[in-house]
Amino acid sequence: MLRRSLVHRRARSISALVAMTVSAGVATALLTLYADLDAKLHKEFRSFGANVVVTAPPSTALGSNSSPALPADALAKVQQAAGADALAAEFGYAVATTDRGTPVVVTGTNFDAVKRLNSWWQVDAWPPATDANAALLGQRAANFIADEHAVTLNFAGHSLTLHGVGRLRTGGDEDSRIYLPIAAFTAWTGAHPSVIEVQVPGGAAKVDAAITHLRQELPGMQIEPVRQLVEGESRIVDRTHALMYGSVLLIALTVAVSVLATLSASVLERRRDFALMKALGGTQVQLMGMFLLEALVLALAGVVVGFVIGSAAAWAISQVNFHTASLPRLQVLPLVLLLNVLIAAMASLFPVRVLRGLQPAALLKGE
Repeated sequence: MLRRSLVHRRARSISALVAMTVSAGVATALLTLYADLDAKLHKEFRSFGANVVVTAPPSTALGSNSSPALPADALAKVQQAAGADALAAEFGYAVATTDRGTPVVVTGTNFDAVKRLNSWWQVDAWPPATDANAALLGQRAANFIADEHAVTLNFAGHSLTLHGVGRLRTGGDEDSRIYLPIAAFTAWTGAHPSVIEVQVPGGAAKVDAAITHLRQELPGMQIEPVRQLVEGESRIVDRTHALMYGSVLLIALTVAVSVLATLSASVLERRRDFALMKALGGTQVQLMGMFLLEALVLALAGVVVGFVIGSAAAWAISQVNFHTASLPRLQVLPLVLLLNVLIAAMASLFPVRVLRGLQPAALLKGE
């Protein structure tokens, strides 16, 4: 009877099956993405650069005319306190004069570390780590140089000649700076790194924990988060979670209404059949059980098909947006099954009430 009911009312069965498949597919896709969404979003935010800045206060200077400087082992302590997954780069700053007599900010750093930390920088060509006289010219700073292949700079009566390897464009202060290797910078100016920029992976809680450890390891240093980045990351992650929850709920309610309409129409079409079954001795429990079993079969079939479609959709979405595939996760299957069963049960409430109110004598008489 169950098989014939599903086969002979094929249109309504397919309609309910499609609705259940949509529900299961959307739930599977969103739950699969949700399983590693935090890791993917935090990975994306790492491309925006540092979220913590360590700065040497003026009080740490060696003399009244000395520039602020971090302790010699500051970078190692920062890396240890922030964790192995953190990215860090040190910077030293000085104001030099170009061969045209224009003041320009000169920055010493480690190009390999900066390349990993600030992957969002637009750079024509990064200076090789083995070239001690290479320079990276900011887009605006390059206008102050007569010859980019022989960049001559003067600082405190000492001149230095570098060769420009590439140009940097960020739209910020970096465009007005000239970057050179930290060893050459220190030997030329006598200044040491005064700033360390750190990218701590994870949300606001992990960043706050890293800042606490940094302040313990480097007392007296100014250690502050980049609030716009940290708060923006947490806000986007939270809103993405809320959006996913809301999407699943909205789809579930929409599917429940669709299935309710389909099952209600099915009961109304077959009310004479159910009345006849009652007249021949069928109990109320048997009639309701057969009807609920139909809804359950459609829900289970929808879960099977929807899980496959949803897993494929999650893989495609992850590959396009995060460039890493989200593999199918069997642990989401029980949740998807529970969701579809709840939808089927909710959609069956009204039809079941109709079944309970059937009067066999009146229906069979045509009333």
